[in-house]
Amino acid sequence: MELSRMSSFLRRVLVADATTSGACGLLMVFGSGFLEGLLGVPAAVLVSAGMLLFPFAGFVAYLATREHLHRPSLWAVIACNALWAIDSIALLLFGWLEPTLLGNAFVVAQALVVGAFAELQYFGLRRSVATARGTGA
Repeated sequence: MELSRMSSFLRRVLVADATTSGACGLLMVFGSGFLEGLLGVPAAVLVSAGMLLFPFAGFVAYLATREHLHRPSLWAVIACNALWAIDSIALLLFGWLEPTLLGNAFVVAQALVVGAFAELQYFGLRRSVATARGTGA
């Protein structure tokens, strides 16, 4: 199902998500050596996570430029963001990583930001659907 028009709120959230994801990907890939010592997160984990962010950021940026949005595409973005946030916390809870105190703060902070993006995108989707149906929002 296509939305008749994406809300400006949703478009701004998608742009912010794409920008943040791309910037974090660059930081984690190109700063992995420095960050490994600072955060206590292995460089290989940082590089792998950062590399995953590049296609995601590109896809989200592409969606942000569309006039009409295919709802399953946005649901995929919301699901990826939610999964990233959950997995980030799981890394800490299950001891899969043993970061420094700053590393713990970094993992938790980025999980909270990514989770907030998922929530804002869900809200934006609901607003766009309500606008498309003419019910306001």
